[in-house]
Amino acid sequence: MLASWLSPFWILRFVIVVVSLVFHEFAHAATATWLGDSTPRRQGRLTLNPLAHLDLTGFIAMLIAPIGWARPVEIHPGAFRHPRAGMAWVAAAGPFANAVLAALCYGAQAIPAVTASDAAQQALGLAFEVNVALLLLNLLPIPPLDGWRVVSALMPVRWRLRIGWLDGYGPWLLLLLFLLPPVNRAFSDLVYAVMSFCYGA
Repeated sequence: MLASWLSPFWILRFVIVVVSLVFHEFAHAATATWLGDSTPRRQGRLTLNPLAHLDLTGFIAMLIAPIGWARPVEIHPGAFRHPRAGMAWVAAAGPFANAVLAALCYGAQAIPAVTASDAAQQALGLAFEVNVALLLLNLLPIPPLDGWRVVSALMPVRWRLRIGWLDGYGPWLLLLLFLLPPVNRAFSDLVYAVMSFCYGA
C-alpha cells in the first residue's frame, strides 16, 4: 500500500490536485478582491501558496482518494456594489479557473516538444482530467459547491429563504450521492465523455 502511495503516478496526481485546488480558491479570492471585498486579502488568501488554502480533512482525502478539497474562501457580500451578482461572479470564478487550466493542459499536448515526451503527455493528460472533474463537480447545484452558490445568488430572495435549510445538509447529501456506486459511475462516465469529445475519440 505504501509503495503505491509513493509511486511516481500517485505523487504526480497528488501534486496536480493540490495545484488545481489552489488555483480554484485563488480565483475566488482574486475575484472577490477585485469586486471590493478585502476579506480574502486580510486573511492571506490572495496567494498561490498552498499552505494558505489547504484544508486538513481535504488534504487527508487527497492522500487516500482520487480527489480532495481546499478551505473555502470567506466572502462578505455586503462589500460588493451588487451583492447577489457579486456572489455569483465569485462562485463562478473557481470552476472558470479549472476550465482555463484544463484548456491550457489540453492545448499544451499539441506542442511538438510535448508530443515527443511520454512523461509530459501523461502529466498534461492527467492534469486535464483532474481539472475537467473539478469543473464538472463544482458546477453541480448542490451545497456547498459553486454551482449551488451561483444558482442561489441569482434566484429570488423568497425562494432562497425557503430552501436555505439545504445549506446545512448539502455536504452530507453530496457525500451520500457519491458513495452510491451508480452516481459515482455516472459522474466518472460524464468526465470521460467530455474528455473523449475533446480528444475526438
